[in-house]
Formats: sequence, C-alpha cells, structure tokens
Amino acid sequence: MQALEHNAPVSVEPLVPPPSALLALTEAHRAVVEVVSLRLTRRLLNKAPRGDGHPVMVLPGFLGADGYNAGFRRYLTGLGYAVHGWGLGRNLGPREGVLESLEARMTFLSERYDGPISLVGHSLGGIFARELARQFPDRVRQVISLGSPFGEGRMIASYPARLFTALNPPDELPIDEGILHLAPPVPTTAIYSRGDGVVNWQTTLQRDGHARTQNIEVRGSHCGMTFNPAIWYLVADRLAQPLNGWKPFERRSWSSLLYPAGVH
Repeated sequence: MQALEHNAPVSVEPLVPPPSALLALTEAHRAVVEVVSLRLTRRLLNKAPRGDGHPVMVLPGFLGADGYNAGFRRYLTGLGYAVHGWGLGRNLGPREGVLESLEARMTFLSERYDGPISLVGHSLGGIFARELARQFPDRVRQVISLGSPFGEGRMIASYPARLFTALNPPDELPIDEGILHLAPPVPTTAIYSRGDGVVNWQTTLQRDGHARTQNIEVRGSHCGMTFNPAIWYLVADRLAQPLNGWKPFERRSWSSLLYPAGVH
C-alpha cells in the first residue's frame, strides 16, 4: 500500500496539549466501570437495530490485539453481521507489511461476501480504517473510528506518541501523515469522548468533512471504548444504515445523557 500523494497546502500543526493528568490517571478505573456497565445494559443493547449480514472488520488500537475487542465482535455477530478481527496480532503500528496484509484481508472479505466491508477501528485502528477507505473506497461501505487521533496536532496531544515514534520512525512510515485529517470519500463516523485520557479529544474530530461525515460524542474513557455499552449501541445503529442510504445519527430525548450535543 503506497503512501498517498496530496497537493494540500502545508500548514503549521496546532499546539494541542495531551489530556489532563487527572484523566490519564483515572483511565484504567473508568474503563473498569465501562466493563461492569455492560452487564447492566443488556436490555438496551438487545434493542439495537439488527444487521443485514454484511461483513465488518474490527481493528484494534495501538498495542492492542483481537482479544481486546472479542466481546464487542461477539455482540455485533449476534446482531447479524459477518464480523472479523484484523488477524495481525498486536498492533504495533504501520510496520512493514501491515497495510499490505490489511488490504489483502479486506479484499478477501469483500469478495467472499460479494460487497463492500464496514471498518470499525479503535484509536490507531481507526486511522488504518480511514486510510484503507481513502485508497479503496469501492471496497469500503463505511468507516467508524473510536477515539482515533487523526486530527492535526495529534503527535504532541497523545501520551503514547513517543513510543509509537520509537517503533515507527517517521521517515519509514508508509502513510502520508499530512492528509490523515482529511475525510475518506465514504460515510465516516468519528466517535469521541471529552473524557479521553490517552489522546486529546480534539484530535479525534472530523473537521471540514463532507456530507457523509459526522462526529458523535459519548461519555467514557479511551481504553474502555470497545467495552462502552453506549458505543456498542451506537456502532450497531450506524452499521444498520442501508447500503447507499447513510443518514446522520439523530439524538433523541432519551439518549441525551449517553450522547451529549457535542461538536458535529
């Protein structure tokens, strides 16, 4: 997968600070709360729209693997989707062969199910999903990112950035970082939380998108996004959109506590 070329003007990255120390220090505790809350929300989750059988691939975040989102994938499978992990072990970044393997897996699944595939990515996994959709829009039905720092200023607004850079030297990256903030040409939903203690939530927003892009705010941590019942329901709602019939998510009175009126 070759780095994409783009003629966008060069701009100075905004100075976006990392999350507050309080949010960072409470990340693990808040993620545990989200895991526990899954048991308390089964009735709501069972009311989510059912799937149409189309393929869905879930991509883990930086340092994560398929096991981390296994429960999330089982839930989506139960709704009627053909759900798959990324199958590449631990996500250490876009190292040699990773993007090519993702492309091959996406192509295999889209051909196997005779249709485009939906991509759901947590953090770095969402960035991968967006770039796959950018280069192969005919094979991607939609992209849903969960706390993915694709926005400008991301490298100084993220606590894991230093480790990521050590594992993935900038001069060896197969992705054009200068265009990560641009929306891919498919329906794209960016789910974010102001309570994110790993990356600054402002870098997880889609700014200057197109008619089929939307930002949706939830309450919760970064590490617990694939355990957050509000996100499970929201992803189910987005995946249920008909092919070529995508519409923005509409907040209802009952859901205002789960989905605040944030930046859209």
